[in-house]
Amino acid sequence: MLPDDAVDRISEGCKLIGDLCKKEGIAQWEVVAFQSYGHQLDIEAGKVSLAAGGGEGGYGIRVVEDGRFGYAYLVDATSATPAIQQALDVARASPAIKGFVLPSADEADPVNGLCDRRILDLGPEDLLEQADAVLSEVASLDQRAVVTGGGLGVGATASAILSSEGIESSGITTSHGLGVQVSIDADDELTSSYEGDSGRQLLAQVPPCIASAVHWAQVTRGPIEVNSEPQDTPVLMTSKGFSPLFSMVVPTALRGDRLVRNESFWSGKQGEVVLATDLSLIDDGRMEGGKSASSRDGEGVASRRQTLVEEGRLIGSMWSTRDAAQQVAEGRIDHAETTGCAVRGGHQSPPGTGCSDFTMVSKNGGHSQDALLEQMQDGYIVHSVMGAHTANPTSGDFSVTTSTILRVSEGEILGPVKQAGLSGNLAKALSSDVRLGDDVQVQGSYSSGSMHLPDVLMMQGLRINPA
Repeated sequence: MLPDDAVDRISEGCKLIGDLCKKEGIAQWEVVAFQSYGHQLDIEAGKVSLAAGGGEGGYGIRVVEDGRFGYAYLVDATSATPAIQQALDVARASPAIKGFVLPSADEADPVNGLCDRRILDLGPEDLLEQADAVLSEVASLDQRAVVTGGGLGVGATASAILSSEGIESSGITTSHGLGVQVSIDADDELTSSYEGDSGRQLLAQVPPCIASAVHWAQVTRGPIEVNSEPQDTPVLMTSKGFSPLFSMVVPTALRGDRLVRNESFWSGKQGEVVLATDLSLIDDGRMEGGKSASSRDGEGVASRRQTLVEEGRLIGSMWSTRDAAQQVAEGRIDHAETTGCAVRGGHQSPPGTGCSDFTMVSKNGGHSQDALLEQMQDGYIVHSVMGAHTANPTSGDFSVTTSTILRVSEGEILGPVKQAGLSGNLAKALSSDVRLGDDVQVQGSYSSGSMHLPDVLMMQGLRINPA
């Protein structure tokens, strides 16, 4: 899937562009490169509908002159001169940030589990076999169930970074992902559920998410009648249901630039208790096999594992080099420096501040779903939400809808609710009476990085409005 010389080729391209920057007399420059290849299949109406493959990539150039920076990107390193000039023109037209310089080289130990050589050997025929296995599994679990949408794919990315400050690094990462929309259309009722899984390592031929998709399509059938009055109530959110809200609100609130600009509900609370006192928040840029882990961050700074909230107390924040320099220059904070939290969306944009592999843990450990239901007694289970992107990362307020919701009474599941609104303030809901499940799932993110979250029972601060 990945050419044998992919890393060497993009590394040589970075050196070529770096040499051109030197010839232009640019004091500080940074070149990144990405080249991705992959195969994918789409599934529709119970059949494979499309098979595709290919590659994409390019180079990004950041130049810094007297605190001013410019950025440009290109596909072919041999045509770098116009892109370098474009980056210079942008820099010279931009405001200066006093003290902003590119980071210096430092030691960075490798992170294990980011490349699975087995994935590199996979081709379209292997994906077809997996698709057939998935379709067969769904049919075996419930003859009424059909995979109405989704797909699967594998990929490999060669990446490199080179800078005037001595940073030089390259490597390969792999990915394997699968997602399915399972629907049951029977007895004049249609229910469905989307579930997926992905990671750096080769997935099982039939991952557990397949059974979960069938399960939720089944348990949301036959909605029961419930009181339609809005009610403040405990809510048990599954990892899948919780992660969109969490990722939209919490990592953003821990960005250093937002904290000092009073754009976070935790602004001015450094050293104070901001969460339930058994909870800690950790961003681990060095997590083995982490979907967003790396030996270096998006600026080439050595990545690290850092605790941001420890047993409820806010003790840290996330910074990239540019954001730290800018907030110091503007007088919002006396001192700030990179914490290895620069992230990139690819070669087409400069780095910003964000998380990598983000985890919430409790010193009280995790609990089974039965134990969480016993603790909750009366409330709801929410497995998915719609509209999480509208949550306010400054206040923590949110208002979403869900059609994957179960009513719980006296610790027992009574049945599904057709639809409901869910609203509240996430910061308040996490501030006390929180219990975590015992099965951590890896989820995607609206902000950056990946979320490693269990089911979460929140006893305060949430409101359900059944349709």
